[in-house]
Amino acid sequence: MRLIVLTIFATSLIACGGNDEPQRGGLVADLVLTNANVLTVDVNNPGAQAVAIVGDKIVAVGSTDEIAAFVGGDTEVLDMRGQTVIPGLIEGHGHYTSFGGSLMILDFRHASSFAEIVSMVEEATHELESGEWVIGRGWHQDKWAIKEEILVEGLPLHDSLSAATPNHPVMLIHTSGHGVFVNQKAMTLVELADDTAAPDGGEIVRDQDGKATGMMRETAQDIFRQAYSGHQGRRPAGVAEDELRRMVILAGEESLRHGITSFQDLGTSFAEVDLLKKMAEEGNLPVRLWMAFEEQAADMEGRLDDYRLIGYGNNFLTVRAIGEKVLDGALGTHGGWLLEPYTDLPRSHGLNVVPIEEIEASARLAMAHDFQLAIQGIGDRAYRELLNIYEAEFLRNPDKTDLRWRIEHAQVIHPDDVQRTVTLGVIPALQGIFACSDGPWVVDRLGPERTRERGYIFNTLAEAGLVPTNGTDPPVDEIDPIASFHCSVTRILPDGTRFQAQEVYSRQRALYSYTMGNAIAAFEEDMKGSLTPGKLADITVLSQDLLTVSDEALMDTEIVMTIVGGRVRYRDGQIVH
Repeated sequence: MRLIVLTIFATSLIACGGNDEPQRGGLVADLVLTNANVLTVDVNNPGAQAVAIVGDKIVAVGSTDEIAAFVGGDTEVLDMRGQTVIPGLIEGHGHYTSFGGSLMILDFRHASSFAEIVSMVEEATHELESGEWVIGRGWHQDKWAIKEEILVEGLPLHDSLSAATPNHPVMLIHTSGHGVFVNQKAMTLVELADDTAAPDGGEIVRDQDGKATGMMRETAQDIFRQAYSGHQGRRPAGVAEDELRRMVILAGEESLRHGITSFQDLGTSFAEVDLLKKMAEEGNLPVRLWMAFEEQAADMEGRLDDYRLIGYGNNFLTVRAIGEKVLDGALGTHGGWLLEPYTDLPRSHGLNVVPIEEIEASARLAMAHDFQLAIQGIGDRAYRELLNIYEAEFLRNPDKTDLRWRIEHAQVIHPDDVQRTVTLGVIPALQGIFACSDGPWVVDRLGPERTRERGYIFNTLAEAGLVPTNGTDPPVDEIDPIASFHCSVTRILPDGTRFQAQEVYSRQRALYSYTMGNAIAAFEEDMKGSLTPGKLADITVLSQDLLTVSDEALMDTEIVMTIVGGRVRYRDGQIVH
């Protein structure tokens, strides 16, 4: 059909006497990318040299000579000079406004020790009035090169932090988001004492004398987050909305810098969607958003139909999922719910964070209102429990098919549950980068045999017939699709070893996972995921070919340009407004 259409256009041009201007009334492109290495991710037309765009849609993909027929006097022609053009990259799992917020607080991602973090926090207090909170994110105890002399379950004591910040409550968010480390001021503020009982689904880490160390796992962190939110809520009217708008813009612009044109958010609220809808109407969303509610089932009752949106605001906002309610916690904080105990913490199987009954109630709501369900299941026990919940709901509704319910992260899966996943049509929403960021310590958590059999078995899942997906879960990991692609196809760790080398994706599969795979996981394959005529003109331009460049040179790949809906939004290192 593509060749037939091009032939008709070419015949029309000859009939009107030349190629200087397409025939009046013919199709003239607004934007043409030419002289490119086009990787379409379209099996019917896998490679090309040029793309023609009208409005926000792709109208033709072909050779440079073929697409020249779409060039008119007002067409903007961009010579790619052999650079690689791919479908706009889709972030398959993240937390959009949290990501934006993380760009406004202290970043501990590269801190080499707890002492370095304490120093950063102390310095931040010099700019704050007494009583103001200090918030930071991104630390992971297993990544510190320098360890404290006294550790409890691999974690420091709050003493040095509390001594440095006597007048400011401090909350340091673990990179996973599944725990916080707080100082004495914060504990006093929420009236947490050494004998305070931990809530269900959480742990207050204590030393051998029963004294709280400052580490709060899973639901034990909630009281501190609520105290901080209450503090923020007492600000003047309008400040909160302005701050949320800033988060939306910051997250979007950082996404564009990394070639991301669509972002799948796992954990929004009704209030956030209200603002995002307003911004979509204004045309102020930087990237396309697919949102999943993280609300209590009782609060969602009776409201979901009013909030269900598909392609709202010129395809910039979709709200059609419930998630990421976390059935379990993160492996990094010993919160992932396992079938057998942790190798390095034998007293624990991890944590069931959100009660199964709450997930079941959400499943019933999702089924009744035609929402996807996308729940976190990191450990193999959590993953199995979710399959049980999903299967029970599917059996109650045999007339409903192609539901594409998801299990987020899916980092540890028992072999018996792989085929169950295929049979049920469930999509594991994976993050390739986690294999490399977690790889240095996963064997400590699971032991070598369990790791080999169940840990981060991403290619095993794809080979079984499941949709390959990808992402970086910002702000948990940096929003860097090149890094996640690199890890997906190499599994190379910082020390040069390979983690679960048998689980690497092929280059083609990795590209598919970041484009068409993620589109399928969101019911968006008809408008995204490949460079196909009729689809949205969301395009990422790279400095080199991800399919052919060496493993060693992959990380040198640069994002040259990001196009959303036919508009260049990032180019040559600059956001384009």
